[in-house]
Amino acid sequence: MNYRLPAEWEEHKSTIICWPHQKEDWPEKFAPIPWVYVEIIKNICDSELVRLFVQSEREIAKVRKHLERAHVDTANVEFIISQTDRGWMRDSTPAFVKKGNDTVAVKFKFNGWAKYSNWKKDKNIPKTLSKVLNVELIDAKQNGKEIVLEGGAIDYNGGGTLLTTEECLMDHATQVRNPGFTKNDYEKAFAAYLGIKKIIWLGKGIAGDDTHGHVDDLCRFVNYDTVVMCREKNSKDENYYHLEENFERLQGETIASGTKLNVIELPLPSPINFEDLRLPASYANFYISNSAVLVPTFNDPNDRTALNILSELFPKRKIVGIHAVDLVWGLGTIHCLTHEEPV
Repeated sequence: MNYRLPAEWEEHKSTIICWPHQKEDWPEKFAPIPWVYVEIIKNICDSELVRLFVQSEREIAKVRKHLERAHVDTANVEFIISQTDRGWMRDSTPAFVKKGNDTVAVKFKFNGWAKYSNWKKDKNIPKTLSKVLNVELIDAKQNGKEIVLEGGAIDYNGGGTLLTTEECLMDHATQVRNPGFTKNDYEKAFAAYLGIKKIIWLGKGIAGDDTHGHVDDLCRFVNYDTVVMCREKNSKDENYYHLEENFERLQGETIASGTKLNVIELPLPSPINFEDLRLPASYANFYISNSAVLVPTFNDPNDRTALNILSELFPKRKIVGIHAVDLVWGLGTIHCLTHEEPV
């Protein structure tokens, strides 16, 4: 169908976010979460529209008060009243592809990461957005069945190359997205609906990842032929072996055009544990807006190192650290909460 999936650093028309409302995602830590969202919105809406999902007309006044107290210009915030189960828009929002000069929304099935039951309202997000954005909505199907895929499971360079993990898409025992699917099935589906010519398969994701291996906590494109890849120096850490194995997979790898892939190491923060959980804290979960790169930070010495690495890779954008120690208790951070709409 001659589609192309634009890279995240290409110009956006908007960023799509959902105001936090599901307190169970941050048990006993919900109070600071709206203010983290305020910082995220503040650093995006200076250069593009923010389309903000809210649960009701009544909620708009409350959200406006939060934004205005932090001196956020709400003229660049558009409210969408539509009920959702959760707010992880990276995963429940459709993929926006280009067909010539037109934007098309491709709807993959969202089923709560093949783990949770509260996703019935989230499945309506693509239809709502197609109406608001006035774009065609296409269901991604293979052999007559809907294809299950979350946005955080893939990363892409805008030139036909896509990153993903075997842990997320090829595991047939835990959180199974598409029973019986082979790599060849994914290649056909991604080629048909996203214009992908090459998939780079990594192994496992990072420890603590509730999604079972999303690549956006692990490895991200920062330009057409360059990725940042998380690497753990402590050989006793549970991330060490899997990250080394992934790093080895990328050695000598090429993108769809045949150009050699450049791989830049990105550190991880020291393990963050809360109660009995290892949390998926990763600097790779950054979001690229028109004017900035928003990077989760964790009160860790490696915060500065990660911010410096990304500042060199994005010299024309401001690099903004967003405090995410409370946010990551929801088992996701900035990239998980946002989704770009291309121009």
